[in-house]
Amino acid sequence: MADTGGNGGGEAPRQEPRPPRGGDRGGRPPVKRPRERGGGILMGRPFGVPVYVAPSWFLVAALITWVFGGQLDRVLPDLGTARYVIALFFAVAFYASVLVHELAHTVAALRFRLPVRRIQLQFFGGVSEIEKESETPGREFVLAFVGPLLSLVLAGVFYVALLGVEARTIPGVLLVGLMLSNLIVAAFNLLPGLPLDGGRMLRAVIWKLSGDPMTGTVAAAWTGRALAVAVLIGLPLATHAGGLGEQEVGGLGSVTDALLAAILAAIIWTGAGNSLRMARLRARLPELSARALTRRAVPVSAETPLSEGLRRANESGARALVVVDGQGTPTGVVRETGIVSVPDHRRPWVAAGTLAQDLTDDLRISAELAGEELLDHLRAAPATEYLVVEETGEVYGVLSTADVERAFVAAMGKQHAHG
Repeated sequence: MADTGGNGGGEAPRQEPRPPRGGDRGGRPPVKRPRERGGGILMGRPFGVPVYVAPSWFLVAALITWVFGGQLDRVLPDLGTARYVIALFFAVAFYASVLVHELAHTVAALRFRLPVRRIQLQFFGGVSEIEKESETPGREFVLAFVGPLLSLVLAGVFYVALLGVEARTIPGVLLVGLMLSNLIVAAFNLLPGLPLDGGRMLRAVIWKLSGDPMTGTVAAAWTGRALAVAVLIGLPLATHAGGLGEQEVGGLGSVTDALLAAILAAIIWTGAGNSLRMARLRARLPELSARALTRRAVPVSAETPLSEGLRRANESGARALVVVDGQGTPTGVVRETGIVSVPDHRRPWVAAGTLAQDLTDDLRISAELAGEELLDHLRAAPATEYLVVEETGEVYGVLSTADVERAFVAAMGKQHAHG
């Protein structure tokens, strides 16, 4: 069993940047984003990060219980059916050590002020869903390395504990199993290919040497794909050469080894591909610039008829209206949805101010915002329009969420075209 879920074995593929969803703060409350499902049973919130157990974990726990129970029967035949209770304890203890591995990633991410969405224990180990990229290759290396390091530390702890118990006893067998399983988790995740921790360490090294994170990602991802092929071919050959599975009836052991190799290879290959796809998308995110996407706007008073405001906008080539007070200070942005909802024959009789959403601090954004920083701000304060201002406080224009969404979709289209 190994920890294979993500950009670093212990870290899930960072969440793909999502376009903002507009709310409407003028006349009705903003649209509330649906509460995200945790993806399993919530077990707790260490360090404020929710930990979920996926339904697939129970399948693996049952498999571990069955396999380890069979091993116990050979070592301690007098246990009888109690061996499966002990084997279930081992399965839980093993995943507890996987959780420690994931918590190491989480604590490091929080130390570097990287948001962690959740930890999930699932089919082949666990994942820590860290939502942002590391800012430096050094932090990337540390963030990837701490997981396998904690697994090695745990293996050492179990080894020391093993020195104080007798061999061929229940505690002895459990400690040996936990020591070996943590060594396997550490060794597997240190393999130098994405999405494993070792792949992220390789990415960090190449990033440091080349100065380009994309170069590191491409190299580590293709190494991961080569690793997937090696696992697919090499694991069954290695187990066969080592005589593993010889006691299985009808070659069942060979089939099981091939199936396990295929699953691991598919996870590694898919994770490497996702890493490439995400890197290419993030490389295009700077195209999402508030300054580039902002519409020109004309100032109008709250009492200005909508028809007059639109006439002034058409004359100046603007596409938005900003409501200002007597001193020229912006107080609101006229909603595009509100304009569309008013028929032409009524526009002379509707004041622009009645269609405006009041400006709050989170609806004023800097013209310098771009990429993920821009998307994060829009998601945190959902609305349909935002007032874009210069660093001096001067009004630059109005940013429409619809324009950002279209630009985001176009960036994804270019990414897929080159993927």
